[in-house]
Amino acid sequence: MPLQNIRDGLLVALVLRYEQDRNQFVILSKHTIDSSAARLAIAELRNAGLVEEHVRGVIRLTALGYEKYRNAPLPYAYAG
Repeated sequence: MPLQNIRDGLLVALVLRYEQDRNQFVILSKHTIDSSAARLAIAELRNAGLVEEHVRGVIRLTALGYEKYRNAPLPYAYAG
């Protein structure tokens, strides 16, 4: 799976959780944690300040991440 698809999927899941409870962390599956592509996507998001990682595999969207996501155009796969 391309890195951009993994990143977009993580962002969508994190945005949904953020909108329910912005203080709640998402616990990623072992399969996701073990994926080098997923770890790279998480690292890029964390380094950009878009996600916070409590411990490995336990992440949540930051307020900055939410604002950037909400202001960005949606990829065609998620539009509509």
